[in-house]
Amino acid sequence: MNELFAPPPQRPTTQAADGLPRWCWTVAEIERLAAAGFFNEYYQFELLGGDIVPMSPQGRRHAIVREELTFRFTKLAPPDIFVTAEPQFNLSHDTYTVPDILVRPAGIKTPDLRGGDALLVVEVADTSLSYDLKSKVPLYALHRIPEYWVINALTLMTTVHLRPSGKTYDVIEELVPDARLMHLAHSLAISLKELALD
Repeated sequence: MNELFAPPPQRPTTQAADGLPRWCWTVAEIERLAAAGFFNEYYQFELLGGDIVPMSPQGRRHAIVREELTFRFTKLAPPDIFVTAEPQFNLSHDTYTVPDILVRPAGIKTPDLRGGDALLVVEVADTSLSYDLKSKVPLYALHRIPEYWVINALTLMTTVHLRPSGKTYDVIEELVPDARLMHLAHSLAISLKELALD
């Protein structure tokens, strides 16, 4: 049997929706599979609590909002912070996400970053809006992400989450497209109406 797929004794499992047990993967195992060529650029997924969760395909509007915002943030960022688009963000040994935008201290490389070290996580959502607002909020709050924005790619309404507390955030605000979005800790401020989306 291929050792790459051989489960260790008493491998932990999770329960699927239909009640059948399934393997609980680790970030290290997924990275080994990727290095061995089992995934290509068309495999887009996140690892949540050991479960492989497929990501929704990105539409044109989603891609443009992400690119424009990443470009603007990069220009505004001071030398001590780094802005990156679609990184693998390792939250624990069995969980990673691929946020649209991650803002981190320049002194911590993205593969070494853990929850509370991040400065800001931004998700741009169209078909994934419910997932980003319902599933990601408790995940990011539990991992102490200090600030989490969800931008609706179609309406440009933004839900800002501040001050993680347990599985939620103490402050949740919904801002209109012409509101000034400002990252609390740094000089990243923009109105989404300023973005060139056409």
